[in-house]
Amino acid sequence: QVQLVESGGGLVQAGGSLRLSCTASRTIFRIDSMAWYRQAPEKQRELVATITYTGSSTYKDSVKGRFTISRDNAKNTLHLQMNSLKPEETAVYYCNARVCGNQICSYTSDYWGQGTLVTVSS
Repeated sequence: QVQLVESGGGLVQAGGSLRLSCTASRTIFRIDSMAWYRQAPEKQRELVATITYTGSSTYKDSVKGRFTISRDNAKNTLHLQMNSLKPEETAVYYCNARVCGNQICSYTSDYWGQGTLVTVSS
């Protein structure tokens, strides 16, 4: 129902930077929170960063100081600026949106993008 499309992945050398973007289709009610997850080969999917509707963010400890999550509510977009990338951060990165089911957001539904591959070479 709600489509999320990620872009910006690719190949980068260790120490380099990438900026990921996620665009959500129009929603009836607001997107309450958004997040980036990643999944490396043979590993569990892990939470990288979250951001609330008002812009409060949280980060996985290992990316603090290097990654920045941001959103534009008017455009229904989410971004992840990734600096000083490390080879162990090679993974498929997924956009997540928690969408309100009514105007007061008393319940929500989660939606996922298809993912974008980030490869960090050494």
